[in-house]
Amino acid sequence: MDLALTEDQRNFQALAREFLDKEVVPHRAAWDRAESVDTAIIPALGEIGFFGLTIPEEYGGLGGDYLTYCLGMEELGRADSSVRGIVSVSMGLVGKSVLAHGTEEQKQRWLPGIAAGTLLGCFGLTEPDTGSDAGNLRTRATRDGDDYVLNGAKIFITNGTWADVCLVFARTGEAGPKGVSAFLVPTDTPGFGRTEIKGKLGLRGQATAEIALDDVRVPASAMLGAEGEGFTVAMQSLDKGRVSVAAGCVGIIQGCLEAVVSYSTERTQFGRPLASFQMVQDMVADISVDADAARLLTWRAADLIERGEPYGVAASKAKLFASEAAVRAANLAIQVYGGYGYVDDYPVQKYMRDARVMTLYEGTSQIQKLLIGRAETGVNAFL
Repeated sequence: MDLALTEDQRNFQALAREFLDKEVVPHRAAWDRAESVDTAIIPALGEIGFFGLTIPEEYGGLGGDYLTYCLGMEELGRADSSVRGIVSVSMGLVGKSVLAHGTEEQKQRWLPGIAAGTLLGCFGLTEPDTGSDAGNLRTRATRDGDDYVLNGAKIFITNGTWADVCLVFARTGEAGPKGVSAFLVPTDTPGFGRTEIKGKLGLRGQATAEIALDDVRVPASAMLGAEGEGFTVAMQSLDKGRVSVAAGCVGIIQGCLEAVVSYSTERTQFGRPLASFQMVQDMVADISVDADAARLLTWRAADLIERGEPYGVAASKAKLFASEAAVRAANLAIQVYGGYGYVDDYPVQKYMRDARVMTLYEGTSQIQKLLIGRAETGVNAFL
């Protein structure tokens, strides 16, 4: 693996940072307080190319490799994880699922808008009673002639109140994972209800919703993949999604490092810069090492995806380490800032709040450990 970035990758990284430093960073505290980003940023992100990374040009995307995608997610995580979540769910979970499993008609209908940032997708998997136990979800899709009728509820759905299409996972057959199918449901379909969840600890700027499906009727052509393949669609999406989360966490760690270096070199105590104290240098060193380790694990998973090799375990390792390291980095950053780190005039408290959810969604840290342990031992810990 060559760790040197190509010229195109460096150029996109620089473009992404410049754009986000101008258009997102100055507003992130206000968006966090308001519990909503300015949605005008979404099509602007599309114009820069964030939503089109890895989507082929024939469907309106930029093409590009998965490492470039990770570089984009890292810069988004450094700037504002709420904005990163908007992109990675719409394009990463929904767009890439359509690309991998969709019919040509489905690709032509949804991908150009998603790639441009003019359409948003949301990923309707988690339910009130089934979080990690996704194979036993309760939402049901019943065949009725040429249609399916969906009934059930979803919760903690990123982009839920803004999305134009929801990738809904519903039971069409027997109990367990083999009875789950996936559907592309336009959110303006009668019976599709959504309520925004407020009062979140972190990721306050992105829309997170509870979704109610009340006799939502969609044609059979809305099914993504074959009947009974929904769980496979979801798990494949989440494997790649974990790499995206890991990259975003690298961005959080990098943001903490840059904030701490800037603050500790400018602020003085006892007549000298904070950065000159060995205890502060110790904390800076820990953040720096975690940034490099998380980045290398993430890049390795991206490299495996590019080479067409199995990447699921590598994705779990990257997501596990990077999310836990992001919490550590933010905690240390607050410690360096002292009391100032505890107020939202400074970015480190937001990094802490945003980092905490990274250990929960797209597979908790405990689920990642089970997946890694099962892969290493060959024994299914879920049995």
